[in-house]
Amino acid sequence: MSVSAPVELSIATRPLAGRVVLVSGAYGGLGRAAVEACAAAGARTVLLGRKVPRLNRVHDAVVAAGGEAALYPLDLEGAGADDYAELAQRIGDAYGRLDGLLHCAADFRGLTPFEHADPALFARALHVNLTARWWLTHACVPLLRRANDSAVVFVVDDAARTSQAFWGGYGVAQAGVEAAVSMLAAELANTPVRVSGLRPGPMRTSLRARAYVEDDDGLSRDPADYAQACVTLLSSEGAAHRGRIWSPPA
Repeated sequence: MSVSAPVELSIATRPLAGRVVLVSGAYGGLGRAAVEACAAAGARTVLLGRKVPRLNRVHDAVVAAGGEAALYPLDLEGAGADDYAELAQRIGDAYGRLDGLLHCAADFRGLTPFEHADPALFARALHVNLTARWWLTHACVPLLRRANDSAVVFVVDDAARTSQAFWGGYGVAQAGVEAAVSMLAAELANTPVRVSGLRPGPMRTSLRARAYVEDDDGLSRDPADYAQACVTLLSSEGAAHRGRIWSPPA
């Protein structure tokens, strides 16, 4: 009886202890906050992103706080299916497991009327926000299936807002991500891999600033306010949200 309390305390304070978590967009607003929260919760984090100096800053912050992090630079726009397969292979070789995949990477260049839109930017938005997420998940699922309890979490924007005028490829991609959550959750329902979505409220990020340049935006919150929700969905507590898109309170 005397040893049960410390064990329970450890589980409560470090719900990701022993888990390996891959975070895409690891130096963005929510991505960085999520990495730091996951590391504090005991996870070994793998930081995926395009810009090495920014990844290094997140890595150094995690290590300085006593956490564990590894870098994996990758440009989601240019990466192909083979690149994601190699990423999964390297994670398997390094850790022997993968317990969580958190999709935070996003691309948005600003609100643009349909008739003035650059077709190349539309294609880029679809690829980075939807196709790349699908390919990365596809590559990682075999490794995730080896775990007793693993999670894929897609961060999604508010479809009621991004389906309105001028949101272009980014808005179309958000609708696709919501469909992907339902589809993959159904396909993986009888496996250890949980699929869910996270819809945070408005956050003070560079992405949001491109849509609300002249707005004082009093509704937006610090991305750190939603970091613990990422931990919840990646931990065993996330089972309650399996197959759902969760909009947590800040």
